[in-house]
Amino acid sequence: MFMKELANILDKKLQIAQRVRLRRREARISQTELAARSGVSLGSVKRFEGTGEISLASLLRIAIVLGYENDFDRLFERKNYQSLDEIINAK
Repeated sequence: MFMKELANILDKKLQIAQRVRLRRREARISQTELAARSGVSLGSVKRFEGTGEISLASLLRIAIVLGYENDFDRLFERKNYQSLDEIINAK
């Protein structure tokens, strides 16, 4: 089971990195410019877009530059279920 969870983590990291790369390109921002505007090193930006590896602080800085910082507000937010069926179906 641990290997499956590890694979899911790797997939999520790469999916997030791909979405960030797409949003950066849509905004017509180069990796160099993103690094300068976010205060994240160019090497970290390149590594993130290639592997998904990045610190939370750096990811937040990048999100601010791209205008997605509010997306973190709902992360780990308590879910307010209205029924037992909603709880069962959420899993």
